[in-house]
Amino acid sequence: MPVRDAMSQRAASGERRIGGGRARSPLAARRSLYQIQASHFFAIVLLIAAVGRAEDKPKPLWSSGGFIDAGYLCDFNDPANHLFRSRGTAFHVNETDLDMAVLYVRKQATDSSRWGTELTIQGGKDSEVFGYSATAPNLRGSKFLRHLGPTDVSYLVPVGQGLTFQGGIFSSLIGYDSLYTKDNFNYTRPWGADFTPYLMLGVNASYPLTNKLTGTLYVVNGYWHLADANNVPSSGVQLAHKAAEHWTVKQAVLYGPHQSDTALEFWRSLSDTIAEWKGNRLTTAFEYQISAEKVAGGGNQRARWTSAQLPVHWAVNERWSATIRPELASDRSGRWTGSQQRVKALTSTVEYRIPYRTTSTLLRLEHRFDDSRGNGGGFFNDGFAETGVVGLKPTQHLLIFAAILTFDSPIGH
Repeated sequence: MPVRDAMSQRAASGERRIGGGRARSPLAARRSLYQIQASHFFAIVLLIAAVGRAEDKPKPLWSSGGFIDAGYLCDFNDPANHLFRSRGTAFHVNETDLDMAVLYVRKQATDSSRWGTELTIQGGKDSEVFGYSATAPNLRGSKFLRHLGPTDVSYLVPVGQGLTFQGGIFSSLIGYDSLYTKDNFNYTRPWGADFTPYLMLGVNASYPLTNKLTGTLYVVNGYWHLADANNVPSSGVQLAHKAAEHWTVKQAVLYGPHQSDTALEFWRSLSDTIAEWKGNRLTTAFEYQISAEKVAGGGNQRARWTSAQLPVHWAVNERWSATIRPELASDRSGRWTGSQQRVKALTSTVEYRIPYRTTSTLLRLEHRFDDSRGNGGGFFNDGFAETGVVGLKPTQHLLIFAAILTFDSPIGH
């Protein structure tokens, strides 16, 4: 029989051959097909479950890291004492300095693990004077405490949306800028940052009042966490409101005594208002601070500090960014900066970022111009007003070169 006729006859009789084996009935073939389809289905289900388990794997709660921050501030006034006058950070000029070196370990407080903690060890030029007062004695043990950054414990209480308590040394609830330059747009800080707290020593409690509004109450040892003005604590509140998709508004106040006389009439008040707009590439903010107190033993003299800044940051791409920051500050009595002065400043910064695995290197080139006027205003220059006293000049230009190496990695799961 011809081959074609044999195939036709086999087809007409309903027989099948699979893999050259014995012919199967239509029912057997159908059952085999169902088995194959079922095995594929269960394989897909198992694959989806495996992917789901991978996606549901909790993020590590513990992390460790640190950074090294070195800079050179070229001061065209060439001061004989190598100092940026009236400053608490980045205050050495015309020399290369390790401004800050930090190591930290952190654990986040979550619904599944409610205890959290931070331990931060720091050293460098920027850890020398930032938390001290120009008018109050130093806190006992401050030489050790100044080497601790945020070092605290926290607990997330299962109440409503989650009430978080925190105690120890924690990041200040006042101010737009951080003690750590890696977290700022510019290398040098604004005047308002250097004369309000970078860190606080005490306790705080925060609670999300709504999806957009978070409130925080705090009690701290004083205006400066390394100063010992008296034994009466200061207290305050911060409200942070996500006003719109790109807008965030924060209002914080701090109230308490910063003199040895703790009578209520001599208490110092501080208000800090911040409005920030953040887009994909452009970020800008406005910050205004005002602080005042009546000076004990000074008749009716009232001391006042005010400052304002308007930074504008542009991320050109993933590596390049640029920032410009105009600012004003006034210390009419000298109780904050140590001198009666009014300051205008303009800072411009270009940054290049080099990411590599868990590290990132930030290279910054910055120009800063400051103008200080008033009875005690001015910046150190290369001359002497009298024997042993460095002369002053009302203006100062700085050209700054800085490199910051950061590293961060999770610990376990």
